[in-house]
Amino acid sequence: MQNQCERLLIIAQKLIATGLNKGTAGNASVRCQENGHDGFLVTPSGMAVEDMNAASMVKMQFDGSYEAGKIPSSEWRFHRDILASRADINAIIHTHSMFATTLACLHKDIPPFHYMIAVVGGDTIRCAPYALFGSQALSDNALAALSDRKACLLANHGMIALGRDLDDALAVTIEAENLCEQYWRAMQIGEPNILSEAEMREVFQQFKGYGKWAVS
Repeated sequence: MQNQCERLLIIAQKLIATGLNKGTAGNASVRCQENGHDGFLVTPSGMAVEDMNAASMVKMQFDGSYEAGKIPSSEWRFHRDILASRADINAIIHTHSMFATTLACLHKDIPPFHYMIAVVGGDTIRCAPYALFGSQALSDNALAALSDRKACLLANHGMIALGRDLDDALAVTIEAENLCEQYWRAMQIGEPNILSEAEMREVFQQFKGYGKWAVS
């Protein structure tokens, strides 16, 4: 448990260091099944990363209960619901990163303008409809947008990225933000050319043996 708390802290620090989050924005979680705890750890509510330590991480159960004396991120519902519904996912990162949030404010799905869209598990990065932060409606919208995906945008809000573990979730976060920046920049010049379904099928086939993004 302590090791996972430390890893979650390191990820939160990396999100700030890389500019993917600023101030108290964003949050992260990791599945935890150690020492009789069958639930997850999530970053605390409203706490600047520089004020966090490993003990700041909040242990939660899937019934929504959490350890006394701590307050979990206001977005704990979508962390809980994603982990409960996706056995393939063990870590979640939520950011208010610049380019993902910019496109989310336009309610734009990201089409297959670049083959690396396949990193998220499909040929688009969907944008979930707007709902109030921290609400069950937001969680429900995010779950739908994440169907068969490892990342989505949240309208007028930010991005969610998923991973097999925290390192994988961070890699997906970085790549999704990079794609959002590339798409935004391309649109400043004109309308990007979009890869066809057949071309994307070839990409997914190629990804079966493509390093850290390999799929089964």
